[in-house]
Amino acid sequence: QLQLVESGGGLVQPGGSLRLSCLASGGTLDRYTTGWFRQVPGQEREAVSCISSGGRVTNYADSVKGRFTVSRDNAKNTVYLQMNSLNPEDTAVYYCAAETLRTTPQDMCEKLRVLYWGPGIQVTVSS
Repeated sequence: QLQLVESGGGLVQPGGSLRLSCLASGGTLDRYTTGWFRQVPGQEREAVSCISSGGRVTNYADSVKGRFTVSRDNAKNTVYLQMNSLNPEDTAVYYCAAETLRTTPQDMCEKLRVLYWGPGIQVTVSS
């Protein structure tokens, strides 16, 4: 069973940057479409960005387009989320996720199709 673990979260000031990493074990990540989701207490989990198994196709939520970049290194079994120009509205618990490679990044993000979730990591944007 695939296991996912996020790292790189923390506290950052508005306008700052963070890079989240998601390391997979128990399987090879190149067999999965992967994505990042986030959740604020009391709200539904929402998609941030998804990426195809080969890394060529990506999907972004409108709220993060132009600020966030998703990428992956299958040789390292790792997916990344580079977050720039962070604002307080980006504060949330961020989750890494994986879905079968037959699911497109758009479907994974828009329909929240997920087989495996990471435990989540807190990102706080505050001065």
